[in-house]
Amino acid sequence: MAANGTTAEATTGPAMTANPAALAQYLGDLAWRSVATAQILQQRAENMKAHEAAGMPPLLHFEAEEVLDGHTLQPPTNYRLLRVTRCGTDALEQYVRRAAAPVIVVDPRAGHGPGIGGFHRDSEVGMALREGHPVYFVVFDPQPVEGQTMGAVVETLARFLDTVAARHRGKPPIVYGNCQGGWAVALALSHCERQAGLAVLNGSPLSYWAGEPGVNPMRLLAGFTGGVWPAHLLADLGAGTFDGAWLVQNFEALRPEGVWKKYETLWAHPERERDRFLGFERWWNGFYFLGREELLAIVNELFIGNKVEHGEVVVDCGCRADLTRIHTPLLIFSSYGDNITPPHQALAWLRSVYRSTAELVAAQQRVVYLLHPKVGHLGIFVSADIALREHRAILHYAEKISQLPPGLYEMQLAAATDQQGVAAASFVSRRLEDLQFEPQPPGFDRVQQLSADLDDIYTKLVSPWIRLLGSKPMADFLVRSHPMRVSRQVWATSLPLGGAELSFAAGALEEAKLDDAARERNPWYRAERAASAWVEQSIAAWRTLRDEGAEIAFRQLYGSDGPAAVTARFDPSQVAPPASA
Repeated sequence: MAANGTTAEATTGPAMTANPAALAQYLGDLAWRSVATAQILQQRAENMKAHEAAGMPPLLHFEAEEVLDGHTLQPPTNYRLLRVTRCGTDALEQYVRRAAAPVIVVDPRAGHGPGIGGFHRDSEVGMALREGHPVYFVVFDPQPVEGQTMGAVVETLARFLDTVAARHRGKPPIVYGNCQGGWAVALALSHCERQAGLAVLNGSPLSYWAGEPGVNPMRLLAGFTGGVWPAHLLADLGAGTFDGAWLVQNFEALRPEGVWKKYETLWAHPERERDRFLGFERWWNGFYFLGREELLAIVNELFIGNKVEHGEVVVDCGCRADLTRIHTPLLIFSSYGDNITPPHQALAWLRSVYRSTAELVAAQQRVVYLLHPKVGHLGIFVSADIALREHRAILHYAEKISQLPPGLYEMQLAAATDQQGVAAASFVSRRLEDLQFEPQPPGFDRVQQLSADLDDIYTKLVSPWIRLLGSKPMADFLVRSHPMRVSRQVWATSLPLGGAELSFAAGALEEAKLDDAARERNPWYRAERAASAWVEQSIAAWRTLRDEGAEIAFRQLYGSDGPAAVTARFDPSQVAPPASA
């Protein structure tokens, strides 16, 4: 049987060749769809240019006012705290109750701009308003403050928590952290023991070495690139800033069949997919920047160093980010379909921080986890279905979660909902010892050592020369020529692919009315769908082989008998950098 439910009879040669009119209709519709898709790509390029020209503002569906600017704090950062004032489509703000705990949504800063937590009406922001909470949203500017550090960001988020609590008579806020925003919130709560009413960590990694073969190959990347030094080099070439387009490119490379599916779905039904595609792409192609100091600390101390679990991350003021200092109840939402932050990376840290369930209880801490079987990483934040079910339930039961006895719980949602549309929830007591996620798999400690050695060589021997020879014009050129931007901007109206010929072809095909509203019944179209599904499956099969091969190679390189088991230390301290660096 062919893919997508098409039968062999529908896609065989005799059934199609018996009706030449169907072939002619298919070819006409194919031409129309191809040109319509090209026009949508042209519109994406123009939207991207307009967004960049406007300074890449946050893409929120909601109106908001600024409460606090991180540029005014010490140390300064590029973060800002907004208060949501109005829903863009209907008056969700009418449900807000004065006595309700405020909600702060912290979006991820991992290559894209802010907005994913409030991109639609049915979003984290929308559900918080619907549940009656005053809502605040943390955004950030495209460019970091010069010299901005990870510690400065942590301190800024802690100040935002204090500010929101003060605006609501000391009532501790519910803080929502998405991906990078989640681990940043965890560091802020552990930094000098800041408090919140509930911290919701959505797809947020805190155990960076944990994982399962074939689930999240990104954790192996440092073992093949040599660690942090390539990121250090890119930041030096960027005149002190790291282009977030590299992070987005890595994300797409993780699941290339998803990239094929995105464009193939658009091509199959451009008239139906246009608005959805353009809306999401406005956010997806807004590439933000990170500063060199902040980036290197994130990569060195978190992703490669894995220092969070052991309380070894030191923020700028000298206070350690110790997870045992978090006394705020935690809700951890993760998915087995997430190849960026699977449950392994979201939950394994608990076994490192608390040696037993008894120790967790003795610390008077409450940890609740909610697992989804298949939603992907972005779906955790942006899916309307997830917002209406999981996030609505999380916020609805937030007070109950904070009142649970100390311990570990699994939040389970029933299929049925009440009259308000909220799924019934139960909280099942669990044992920490039963979590099957290994926080410290072998080999990663050797990657950490290799990364430190190679970055030491790069920092002392290469980086000073790159900084000396680099310039802002060169950095701007590298930004403009990045493949993620070029592949989008090549369709702009000022370039051949998106020029006058495209408009002329679109007009002619539109006038000829070649689009086929009943294309689903055309056997040639159904054969095209089957072929496209085969291509997607082939790409997925190749990606599986790639990831399995990476796991085998990693074990060979960094296992107990691998060549990285014994590393030679190199001390370039006697080599002087350029005098003017």
